[in-house]
Amino acid sequence: MENSRFLDCLESDFARLRAVVVAADLTAAVPSCPGWTVADLTRHVGKVYLHKTLAMRDGAEPEPWPPTELAVEEPVALLDRTYAGLLNEFTTRKPQDPAASWYTPDQTVGFWIRRMAQETVIHRIDAELGAGQPVTLIPADLAVDGIDELLKVFVSFGVAEWGDYFTEILAGSPGWTYTLQTDGAAWQVRTGPGVFAVQDGASQTATDVTVTGAPAALLRWAWNRESADEPSGATVDGAPAAIEELRRCIVVATQ
Repeated sequence: MENSRFLDCLESDFARLRAVVVAADLTAAVPSCPGWTVADLTRHVGKVYLHKTLAMRDGAEPEPWPPTELAVEEPVALLDRTYAGLLNEFTTRKPQDPAASWYTPDQTVGFWIRRMAQETVIHRIDAELGAGQPVTLIPADLAVDGIDELLKVFVSFGVAEWGDYFTEILAGSPGWTYTLQTDGAAWQVRTGPGVFAVQDGASQTATDVTVTGAPAALLRWAWNRESADEPSGATVDGAPAAIEELRRCIVVATQ
């Protein structure tokens, strides 16, 4: 996806997120984020926007974090203020300009443009689930990119870079194989002790787990953005132990 496309998606999903939380009961629970209310979710997104703004503005991720004053700012006001600051950074810098990030292969503003577009669509879904609203359209191109980012940038990179966090999950792994497939895209995943390898394309042989669905359904399944009233629509076939291993790796990589 082009950076301009990510920015268009960010604008659209932010508008939907804001509209949902403004109309919602801020004390309502968010089923996809256990322990959070809609207010907590709104404040979290605002903090994320500010954190990335400072990473670009100052050339380093801010420490210590978060500032104590954010805890008392009204959630929607915080969201509006920090989104405006984030957009200012994106519009006054070039995507190839340097910016601090935890992902060492890409230390550019473009990394954060992509990441914030994907962050916002996931939390827009959270807001809809918390408000009891239907999950609105997720563009196919954004969903496919989000699955790719999750598997490669979060989990595969995370296991390679911070393997100790995954030791409890992967040390005893018998070695599982997975195929995640959607319209026009597929990924093969292989796990094992200290291993989370991702390859593009569908497997030519049987795998232990197969997950299929439309792009939006697969994105929601992978990020566990479902509820009893709003299932993702993805189809999952395979060994329960293998599915659980994949789930646990994703949770650790994205927490």
